[in-house]
Amino acid sequence: MTDWQIGPVPGRGLRRVNGEALALPFHISRGGQHCAIAELELTPAEAEQLHAALCYALGEQLPPPDAPECRQPVRYPGGRRRY
Repeated sequence: MTDWQIGPVPGRGLRRVNGEALALPFHISRGGQHCAIAELELTPAEAEQLHAALCYALGEQLPPPDAPECRQPVRYPGGRRRY
C-alpha cells in the first residue's frame, strides 16, 4: 500500500464542463499533505456506465433514508420489490 490518498473535495460536487461533460473534483494527498485537486471528467455515456456500475455494486445493500430516488425500492403491484 502507498501513502497516496484520493477522495472527494468537501463542498465541491459534480459540475458540467465543456457543454455536456461532467467533472468531479478529487483531493489528492500523500503522507497527509495536500498535493493537488484533480477532476475526473466523464462524458454522459461514461457517467451512465459509472452510475449503473455503482447501483449494481450497491444493489444488495439497503439504501439510507436520504439516498437519491434511483436507489429507493420500487414496489410493483403483485410483484417483488426491486431497486
